[in-house]
Amino acid sequence: MTEKTTINIFGAGFAGCEAAWQAVKQGVRVRLHEMKPMKYTPAHHSPDFCELVCSNSLRSDSVINAVGLLKRELLDMGSLIMEAALATRVPAGSALAVDRELFSKYVTDKIRGCPDIEVISEEVTGISDDATVTVIATGPLTSEPMSDYIRDTLGCRDLHFFDAAAPIVDFSTVNMDIAYFASRYNKGDADYINCPMNKEQYDAFYDALIHAEEAALKEFDKNEQSKLTVFEGCMPVEIMAKRGYDTLRFGPLKPVGLDDPRTGEEYYAVVQLRKENKEGTMYNLVGFQTHLTYPEQRRVFRMIPGLENAEFLRYGTMHRNTYLNSPGFLDNTYAMLTRPNIFFAGQMTGVEGYVESAASGFVAGVNAARRATGREMLVFPATTMIGAMAEYVQNGSVGGRFTPMNANFGIIEPLGYKVKGKKTVKYEVYAERSLKEIEALRLTLKQE
Repeated sequence: MTEKTTINIFGAGFAGCEAAWQAVKQGVRVRLHEMKPMKYTPAHHSPDFCELVCSNSLRSDSVINAVGLLKRELLDMGSLIMEAALATRVPAGSALAVDRELFSKYVTDKIRGCPDIEVISEEVTGISDDATVTVIATGPLTSEPMSDYIRDTLGCRDLHFFDAAAPIVDFSTVNMDIAYFASRYNKGDADYINCPMNKEQYDAFYDALIHAEEAALKEFDKNEQSKLTVFEGCMPVEIMAKRGYDTLRFGPLKPVGLDDPRTGEEYYAVVQLRKENKEGTMYNLVGFQTHLTYPEQRRVFRMIPGLENAEFLRYGTMHRNTYLNSPGFLDNTYAMLTRPNIFFAGQMTGVEGYVESAASGFVAGVNAARRATGREMLVFPATTMIGAMAEYVQNGSVGGRFTPMNANFGIIEPLGYKVKGKKTVKYEVYAERSLKEIEALRLTLKQE
């Protein structure tokens, strides 16, 4: 019996775990290097893999939503991350949200239980064996020695932006005489807690928020200029509020479709809370990523009707993220152009979001295994969302500058013809085209 080829994967987050799982399915063994529990980043606390440090939501479940289509593609292709998400989901209306602890444990148990994956607990600071195919998936909080190796030895400029997490409150301390359960436009079950505000309450909250004290940057969060460069998708609520009085009312505090089922009343603004765990004992404030000091979070967020006595189980935090200037550095299989035995995966490549990270890990893991065994690369076409994300990493930019990108229909290959009707009709056509391509790829892999 021929001994299986072994590849190295650095990092056991969304991308690293998905890459390891897919590489094994492609017939190789994996050495998965993870520095936890020996060492933690400032944002990580659990020894388990795939730790969710921001929201517990994987966003929309609909295939006419870009990330919903991406999830469906991954599910059809046999994604470990999607398997775990479905097994540990919590009610969240039309979104897919998970119990963060059960989710991480599910993935950890699967990885540790796989005989072809050897987990090595150590911090990796570089590649010592250039002959072995390697996937670097050390994440947006990559340690400084590894960042130095990527920049100085591998020759990639690394960039920084800031990411923020929302607070979590104890459900038993939410005043449900004021707050109420509902989902926007009654889509799905009434899974969200809604805290309503009239104009007077919103005015007071808004004024307190824009004048609240922000936390000082920690040393690990400072770049060369010590500037706070924030990714739009994780905009702290206080920074968003400073853009204008109505910004929150057209964003996370949008009241439309959230009439009070008890009275039929329509409010001036509504703060939504989403379930964090299956038991429903913890809820996070949707869209309330923040960089305020802890005392200010208590003071300002308790001004929200229904949260006047809320107990905070976790305060909002902000941390620095690192990503690569990937165009000209990576191809559309996430391999280095100059050193094709080295692949990257995850948010550090410039894909933004849990599901997007898993998708990059899927592509990198499959192709790392194929490169290690001398097979042709599997390129996902840009007519699929998986392929469109990979194409963006290879060639994309916004305003002439490469920036992190969520899945969206703006990056997928155009249809080449006009579709009459609402945008959703066009998105349905995109989804149908994509899923046909995915099925063909799935059958190709199955037949090999």
